[in-house]
Amino acid sequence: MSAIAHNLQTVRRALEHAAATAHRSAQSVTLLAVSKTFPAATVREAYQAGQTTFGENYVQEALLKMESLRDLPLEWHFIGPIQSNKTRAIAEHFSWAHSVEKFSVAERLSTQRGMTLPPLNVCIQVNVSNEASKSGVAPEETETLARAIAALPGVKLRGLMAIPAPAATLAAQRQPFARLHELLTQLNARGLELDTLSMGMSQDMEAAILEGATMVRVGTGIFGSRLPPP
Repeated sequence: MSAIAHNLQTVRRALEHAAATAHRSAQSVTLLAVSKTFPAATVREAYQAGQTTFGENYVQEALLKMESLRDLPLEWHFIGPIQSNKTRAIAEHFSWAHSVEKFSVAERLSTQRGMTLPPLNVCIQVNVSNEASKSGVAPEETETLARAIAALPGVKLRGLMAIPAPAATLAAQRQPFARLHELLTQLNARGLELDTLSMGMSQDMEAAILEGATMVRVGTGIFGSRLPPP
């Protein structure tokens, strides 16, 4: 068994354990393998170990991998900051965009999504820890943005995404994830139909699943230490 296959097995077991602890089905949590900075051959190795969903942060790097791996049935998620000059490539080549924080970006994705493609799945990135240095919309501004995005053609608003500040204990890790889950519940109670909580990474996956994550983004736990960005 390769190192990546072994790591995937370990991560999946941890996911299953956290889901069981939360009295949830493991199938209710999608494992997104964050392959940024790793070569296409590494993604292929993960696919051979059963992984089909991958997250990328850098558009040009991702497009090269997609071309190299076009023979595989992979689902690509864009999870990095979205620059206006990159929206067309994201709209045309990805299935999901997790990091939308501005209506102008969502509008560009909507306009540039090809009519022959299914709607682009979108999550709003929320600055749930209220960090000055962190991307994302403020929690109190999320509903306004959500309603505006939900009305756009070509995109489908699926839910919320967050990258909370690091915390040392499981209890502390759970707090911002609980806030994000509460926000999604509030939005749904007000008429929105959201089903996705994209939250939790290698170090806090358990806390995120305990608080309702439906998608966890794991890179280091699968691929090891990051390579320098391209």
